[in-house]
Amino acid sequence: MPDKVMIYIDGSNVYHSLKSIYGYTNLDFEAFTKKLAGKRQLVRVYYYNAPVDHTKEPERYKEQQTFFNRMRRIPYLEVRLGRLVYRNWPTEPAYEKGIDVKIATDILDHAHRDLYDVAILVSGDNDFADALQAVKDTGRHVEVALFGDAWSSQHLRDVADRAIRIDKTFMKGCWK
Repeated sequence: MPDKVMIYIDGSNVYHSLKSIYGYTNLDFEAFTKKLAGKRQLVRVYYYNAPVDHTKEPERYKEQQTFFNRMRRIPYLEVRLGRLVYRNWPTEPAYEKGIDVKIATDILDHAHRDLYDVAILVSGDNDFADALQAVKDTGRHVEVALFGDAWSSQHLRDVADRAIRIDKTFMKGCWK
């Protein structure tokens, strides 16, 4: 029986990584997550992001809602939303609140409920290292999928059982 895999995607981290490395963001999430899971049984994918305020950024809100609705149609993918804080906006950009805690909570909760054998985190945020270690301490395996150079997010690489380098070779077949 193949390992059961759950994938946790930090949407903002993926978006900014794609934009800075490739210059575009038209990722085929279904193909991407299937490639991450490989021959293992993909149980579920969680995609985390924060919706923009429709009163402050109506055009961006509309585009984002269209994107979220497309994501919700992908089999076995669930969109989980945090919030954006608009302090001193538009002078300062809005920032996400609650996303990292949602991701860490879900990874740990799902491990303790025995819902997966392997968790794959798609994020380069080193703040997840302690949560990943706690998951490993339950006997489960943890993988991180990282964009960029081989030395990026070293702390995550050190904690993970396996680091998946998301580069041009990996991305073949993952674009729309």
